[in-house]
Amino acid sequence: MAAPARRLCHIAFHVPPGQTLARDLQRLFGFQPMAVREANGWRQLALRSGDAVFLVNEGSGSREPLYSLDPCHAMPSATNLCFDVADAGGSARALQVRGCCVLVPPVSVRDAEGAVTYTVVSSPVGNLSLTLLERANYRGHFLPGFQPLSSKIGPGWISHVDHLTLACTRGSSPALMRWFHDCLGFYHLPLSPGEVPDLGFEVTAASGRGGLRLTALQSSAGSAIPTLLLAESLPGAAKSQDQVEQFLAHHRGPGLQHVGLYTPNIMEATEKVTLAGGQFLTPPEAYYQLPDKERQILAAGHEPSQLAQQGILLDGSKGQFLLQIFTKSLFAEDTFFLELIQRQGATGFGQGNIQALWQSVKEQAARSKEA
Repeated sequence: MAAPARRLCHIAFHVPPGQTLARDLQRLFGFQPMAVREANGWRQLALRSGDAVFLVNEGSGSREPLYSLDPCHAMPSATNLCFDVADAGGSARALQVRGCCVLVPPVSVRDAEGAVTYTVVSSPVGNLSLTLLERANYRGHFLPGFQPLSSKIGPGWISHVDHLTLACTRGSSPALMRWFHDCLGFYHLPLSPGEVPDLGFEVTAASGRGGLRLTALQSSAGSAIPTLLLAESLPGAAKSQDQVEQFLAHHRGPGLQHVGLYTPNIMEATEKVTLAGGQFLTPPEAYYQLPDKERQILAAGHEPSQLAQQGILLDGSKGQFLLQIFTKSLFAEDTFFLELIQRQGATGFGQGNIQALWQSVKEQAARSKEA
């Protein structure tokens, strides 16, 4: 591998002035501001909940924002993943040898708490770039160049980033999997017994036409990096019925479709988000009447009526379950959403719930047209 990543430092977004993402993360999802930088036409605000850190770059300056770059993308979206590496300069050189474009050559930034070195390279996923950050000796609150807003971040509803889902063009998953393996050290994580890496895990649509291919990638042992999930459409689906194709159309290309945020108590977190004004996708009414769904929910130690009232999905078997719920898009352009997830021993991604999400997206699109 060219540049083995050790942990996810933060996820960066680029939004126009006045966009409400930073406020929504605080008001709806319990993220707390930790550091800010205002310079060269940019306002960069780092927000944190548990170990999950989002960096919102607002504006469009004449110079690149620190630790990222302006992608000049037509839509507000998640544009950058920042990974901790042992040697930023060496990583940039190694990736360049593999054909990656180094968008920002290695730069050192220093303050009274120490120094960091970072570089920004291209990824094969649309407008998504990768920042490789070397900060082993930095003692500060966030990163040099930022003013700390709080030295103590209290407990939030979110503990860490569970997974990152990349929406990809049809047929691209095998090449992307090899790129993340060769360049960053990710490995195939089977979602079903005997799964072939290049084929992934296929979920067919209820109509029998089309479906999704999911390919999960995990980092090497000892690192603290969320699972990457590659999602692409199978042939035959109508675009109005496929959330990946909808994302590609609205986002105008591949990118980070959603972030799965882990919460130790999904019912409490869902209630707080709802009370704060957050909106979730509503599961189809038939979901909780599926054969054996009530038995499955009871086996996991939950009340079917409570999950139905809150719209929380549950998947799993043999004593291993996960609960999940999906927000509506955080952008009017429908280019990014969040997932809340709680695991009870399960390591998958709710493959059995994908049909429900599919139907929810379809019904929401139909309601939008009627409105």
